[in-house]
Amino acid sequence: MRSITRRRFVQGVGAGAAIAGLGTKGGLIGTAQAAAGQVVVGTWGGDYQNLMDQYIAQPILKPGGYEIVFDSGLDTARKTKLLAEHPLPRGSMDVVALTRSGGYEMWKNETLLELDPKKIPNYSHVLDKLRTPYSVPHIYTGRVILYNPKYVKEKPTSYNDLWNPAYAGKVGVIDIQYQTTIESAAMVSGGSMSNYEPGKAKLLELKKAGVKIYPTNEAMASALKTEEVWMCIMWKARGVMWQNAGIPIEMANPKEGIVLYISDQVVAKNAKNKDGAYAWLNGLLDPAAQVQFAKNMGYNPTVDNAEIPADLKARIAFPPDVIYINQDQDYLAKNDGALKEWWDKEFKA
Repeated sequence: MRSITRRRFVQGVGAGAAIAGLGTKGGLIGTAQAAAGQVVVGTWGGDYQNLMDQYIAQPILKPGGYEIVFDSGLDTARKTKLLAEHPLPRGSMDVVALTRSGGYEMWKNETLLELDPKKIPNYSHVLDKLRTPYSVPHIYTGRVILYNPKYVKEKPTSYNDLWNPAYAGKVGVIDIQYQTTIESAAMVSGGSMSNYEPGKAKLLELKKAGVKIYPTNEAMASALKTEEVWMCIMWKARGVMWQNAGIPIEMANPKEGIVLYISDQVVAKNAKNKDGAYAWLNGLLDPAAQVQFAKNMGYNPTVDNAEIPADLKARIAFPPDVIYINQDQDYLAKNDGALKEWWDKEFKA
């Protein structure tokens, strides 16, 4: 269990008290809350939250008397809050949206409820490769190579193609994706999901070749649009969104395999409304709602009964013979700090 500072603890308690007060009048619980209760969902804001409200909260949860309150912000803040509130009888969040790595970290810190699939009827349709004892996988995609066919005439087949001298100075990487960038380099230099060390020397070669480093995904999108960069690695769903925005890219599956990106939702062990949390998780897996996230965000459904239009499926899905790879969450939890330090001091410097 990681240590919790007094400041974090006080902040977490204060945030819990503030959220607990939302949606009431004069301290009295409204009619809808009396029927089924308020469910606080900690999540990212923006389009993701809007789509959850439009396709899950309003059509699925509201008719059952549930009031969904979104607590929006960065996932780092949600993890801090889970840790700070863990000693309390009741926390301020019922459901928490996290990446697969973040969910695993919180599970290891014993802040999450072990789920009972019997309370989530739609869970029987969840794909086997995405299941854990503590999370419901909401959406997923995989890491691919994005390239501009105007300049990259031959479709890439491997992460190693980023090191092709023909593209020197026209390859980009993203600062906030330091983990996956080192990981990809390790995959083509003798490393593995449990050993990223060989990737460091490989990336220093890319640095000498003039790799461009961008702070965010959005900055990379701009570089691809202006043709400042011809090739990068990225999650396929993001590539689909960029194609929709008119950015001139195509996508290629690396022969090393498709590393999965999974957006999970979990239940705090000290959630106030566990029944409401289970109802929300079941709504996440509703096949109609899953189709809408595929249409609007380019992510693949996590259930086997969502009917995706053929033209959309051709753009977002992966071939049936593709090799899926899961990250080693224990390795990342133990080595993330060291990887970030090397990235900042050696690669970016």
